[in-house]
Amino acid sequence: MENTNASSDIIDNIFTDESQIPEQFRIPEIHQREYLLNGELVQWDGDVTEVLSPVYIKTADGLKRKLVGTIPHTTPKESMEALDAAVAAYNNGQGVWPTMSVDDRIKCMQKFVYLMIQQRDLVIKLLMWEIGKTLGDSTKEFDRTVEYINATIDALKDLDRESSRFQEAEGTIAQIRRAPLGVVLSMGPFNYPLNEIFTTLIPALIMGNTILFKLPKHGVLAHYPLLQAFKEAFPAGTVNTLYGKGSEIISPLMESGKVNVLAFIGTSKVANGLKKLHPKVNRLRAILSLDAKNAAIVTKNADLDVAVSECILGSLSFNGQRCTALKLIFVQKDVADEFVKKLAAAVAALKPGLPWDKDVKITPVPEADKPAYLKACLDDAIANGAKIINENGGYANNSFVFPSVVYPVNDKMTLYHEEQFGPIVPVVPFDTIEEPIDYQINASHGMQVSIFSNDPMEVANLIDPFVNLVSRVNINCQSQRGPDVFPFTGRKDSAEGTLSVFDALRSFSIRSLVATKATDANKQLFNTIVRDHDSNFLSTDYIF
Repeated sequence: MENTNASSDIIDNIFTDESQIPEQFRIPEIHQREYLLNGELVQWDGDVTEVLSPVYIKTADGLKRKLVGTIPHTTPKESMEALDAAVAAYNNGQGVWPTMSVDDRIKCMQKFVYLMIQQRDLVIKLLMWEIGKTLGDSTKEFDRTVEYINATIDALKDLDRESSRFQEAEGTIAQIRRAPLGVVLSMGPFNYPLNEIFTTLIPALIMGNTILFKLPKHGVLAHYPLLQAFKEAFPAGTVNTLYGKGSEIISPLMESGKVNVLAFIGTSKVANGLKKLHPKVNRLRAILSLDAKNAAIVTKNADLDVAVSECILGSLSFNGQRCTALKLIFVQKDVADEFVKKLAAAVAALKPGLPWDKDVKITPVPEADKPAYLKACLDDAIANGAKIINENGGYANNSFVFPSVVYPVNDKMTLYHEEQFGPIVPVVPFDTIEEPIDYQINASHGMQVSIFSNDPMEVANLIDPFVNLVSRVNINCQSQRGPDVFPFTGRKDSAEGTLSVFDALRSFSIRSLVATKATDANKQLFNTIVRDHDSNFLSTDYIF
């Protein structure tokens, strides 16, 4: 594919000499030689894995990926030690953490947040260097994560206040509270290595579970500055970190049957494989956020400028590397040519660069094999009749790939079916509205859809079928996860369980109750326990 536009020179010269990187964004190599196990930062003297940035540096020998540092490459032995620590800390629900009062667990979490904020600047830099996320997006990820933790604390206070009273029905009095589930294996993705993982880890932790924390394949070092905070804020064995190849260290954990909850954000294929390893599947609770191929539907009654603006945000924020990204755009044929023209012009105008560059929109991708995969998708689309519409679409320089608007896409193409998880915007023309509906009916995913139309009747007629096909219908706006107080889930292969600030607390706990017959003697018994604060569970204490 040829690109002769002069702006291709910018792409060819994106990577610079290290001396040209602004001083405030440079980072020394970080060689992590410890991991968190049973409340201690244990020294690691074994094999290590290099952490290479998607950012290339000009050297005397040509362009080379910047070495960010190294991390432990632990073995199944260390992962089983971590499991033993988590199991011991939970101690069949009798450990220090699961029996701790809600108020005291909240105080531990508040201490963690305080210590986490001290590492803000370093974590933001590591996000930029490790996964190529822009300065603005890296900053937003950190700050949003802190906000999420604080919102989770507030939500738990509300939940505990609701549970602080006794209920009476049919001659029985009871107090109903939420209790932890056990050992949680938390595994998250590279695209939001801080925020996405913490949306499961934090609620699981604050509800009294103990944690096995498997670091993502990219963005590992971004967590290194937080290990001390975990160590200082929580009792020994409450949080334990896992490093190494997932296929090696995770399988024995699942096969042990001692993992009670699998919190996983990734592909349905991997999730299904992990669940099958567990010998007692009925005892395993799974909280999963998986595949998505979120579609946008632009009808002839849409405001095309709004549709273009939102589709660019939805499909190309962080290079399209989001499960909530718009990954297929259906456009009614009446307006398809005009829409594609506007979309291609807007995409061509996006600024390419390095994560810290001012106003940069498109940055290098962290997965080493992603550029080749994207090229294969483009080649397949072209072979089946599509064209790349925008200037420099698909033009690549090592880890950098400029976005492509591909049109017209049909069901013979890979891009129609597979989640590209990268900077390609496939556009499908359609005649009748039944076509995108049929697509969603037959799709294996069901996370979100975005509908663009200003016709009330048309919008209403699209809302009703889609609310039963996906978990969120967006009207004249991009698909997205937030606000975090809204439920986040999916149908079909897209998710299992629901996450939000409120829902996550419920997902990682179970309702337990203490009940007795409403006799005078039993009432007096309960009153004495509550008055003397003899139980952390049976209590009417009110958290402010």
